[in-house]
Amino acid sequence: MSNAKPRFSVPHPLVLLAGCVLLAAAASYVLPAGRFDRTDDAATGRSVVVAGTYHAVERTPVNFFDAIVALPRGMAEAADVIFLVFLIGGAFTVVDETGALRRGVMSLVRALGGRDLLVIPIVSILFATGGVAENMQEEIIPLMSVLLILTRTVGFTPLVAVAMSAGAALVGSAFSPINPFQVQIAQNLAGLPLGSGGLFRSVFLILALALWIGMTMRYAARERQEPEVFEDSGDAGISGKDWVIFGLIATTFAVLITGLTRWDWDFNRMSAAFFIMGVIVGLLAGMGLSGTADAYVRGFRSMAYAALLIGFASAISVVLEDGQIIDTIVNAMFTPLEGLPLITSSLGMIVAQTAIHVPVPSVSGQAVLTMPVLIPLSDLLGLSRQVVVLAYQYGAGLCDLMTPTNGALLAILAAAGVRYEDWVKFAMPLYLALVALGAVSIAIAIAIGLA
Repeated sequence: MSNAKPRFSVPHPLVLLAGCVLLAAAASYVLPAGRFDRTDDAATGRSVVVAGTYHAVERTPVNFFDAIVALPRGMAEAADVIFLVFLIGGAFTVVDETGALRRGVMSLVRALGGRDLLVIPIVSILFATGGVAENMQEEIIPLMSVLLILTRTVGFTPLVAVAMSAGAALVGSAFSPINPFQVQIAQNLAGLPLGSGGLFRSVFLILALALWIGMTMRYAARERQEPEVFEDSGDAGISGKDWVIFGLIATTFAVLITGLTRWDWDFNRMSAAFFIMGVIVGLLAGMGLSGTADAYVRGFRSMAYAALLIGFASAISVVLEDGQIIDTIVNAMFTPLEGLPLITSSLGMIVAQTAIHVPVPSVSGQAVLTMPVLIPLSDLLGLSRQVVVLAYQYGAGLCDLMTPTNGALLAILAAAGVRYEDWVKFAMPLYLALVALGAVSIAIAIAIGLA
């Protein structure tokens, strides 16, 4: 009989998220209801809170049945993201069935010639660039199957596939000088020029990525396994048609980044771009319209679980809105910062933004909710608005690495077959180190008067 202690286990992700929905409903019976007034902001095109207008309102607690009703409502609220996941999944299923990605993976492994650890910085930098430029998260889900082939071919665990894709992208997002969904929205709301403080942010972005990539390589070397051999990969190199497919993928991402940064694209336009890419790839590969459609259907089927996770996560915010306690949480988190010294107040903002990001897992939504409250507070304290934006980036952005309410993260882990608790064990020390790096960044920003 074994005396081994039972391993701590986190519930199934859908159970975990449903539990969070019910917890949010219970909180609506405990926390006082309150709201800020809101106004339409021309700079961002969003409805933003008006600082200093928090007031108590009549309680609207969410009962058990209404909390369950919030699950399909959450799916509807996240419809644009969910359709993005489906259409990306379909497009990359088409690409995968051409065999181009697999041949590309095998060619990369052969080119490295035994220096397999170099896979990690190469792939990490690619995904980090996506995080820096367009807050890449959901787009990673359909790519996990190819990344798993790559990691298994060189003997790395599935966790490494998540670390060098989602992990690198999330670090890039949190420290980005140009991310349209984080820093640009926050700077708009703060009345700062877009891209201001970019050089300062870039220095700490490089440091953060060096830390993440270095520790991922260390973990990969320590946990290395016997490489797998994929019989269907073949020895053929990359064909001319494969290069055209890679070019189409690269062009799609380039158009995507341009659309987000210059043309004010939304998720629906992103979905359309990936759909067009998938159709062109299918026709180029000789799959025909029917074969391409069949591949899309298989891709949709494989993305169903990821879509459910994203919808369940969105339901948490639906319940908090119905219970009218989101504004109460924001007001309670930031009010105590008023009487603190500058450095303590700014570090407290990181903590508060982290705590708020658990029930509000949308970085853009959090910016709209919190920045109008923090900017008048920072002016009152004599704290640079740029520092407030940094605190928001490091608090909300880095929290995406850990929070179980991030449906995209849970979907990526599920696609890779990595348990959430195993991810926490790997990522938590790095997360704390990155938060500490963010705190150093803020201390330096205050010392040099970053504006």
